[in-house]
Amino acid sequence: MEDRRTRMGIEKRTDETPEFVLQLLKEECPDAVLDTLMPQGDATAIIHPEFLTKIMEFLKNDPRLLFDVLVDITAVDYAEKKPRFRVVYHLLSLPFKRRIRLKVSVDEGEPVLESLTPLWGAANWLEREVWDMFGIRFAGHPDLKRILMYEGFEGHPLRKDYPIRKRQPLIGPKN
Repeated sequence: MEDRRTRMGIEKRTDETPEFVLQLLKEECPDAVLDTLMPQGDATAIIHPEFLTKIMEFLKNDPRLLFDVLVDITAVDYAEKKPRFRVVYHLLSLPFKRRIRLKVSVDEGEPVLESLTPLWGAANWLEREVWDMFGIRFAGHPDLKRILMYEGFEGHPLRKDYPIRKRQPLIGPKN
């Protein structure tokens, strides 16, 4: 069976490693990449939030990379640090069988990132989950509303300062 790389006229290369992806990212977008890491052999890049869409378009569309699957979006709350939140994106390249993790920091004052729904349809629900649990907004999202908690729920339960004994408003039955 013919794979996507063959259809696009791309030869398989056996010398491509996770370091290759990070090096290529640093070369093509030097102002966007703050740092690159290889924790437990996983390619990880920390990027400026202003360059999120540009980086993601490059990773998805460059024929040397083809990260065609957005696997997950999540966030981490570092309550005592500045910036407070880090949004983490996990991408997969099916043609090259490799993964990359991207981390973007946002501050708690007005945590907003650009939506990736124009690039990946899967971003729709993943961004809604991050909004619902952490309160991080995604500018340009087509329908940013709660996905796990009910509409009347107050706050964002995965924030470290969320009061665990908080009483939520009661909701009536749907008619």
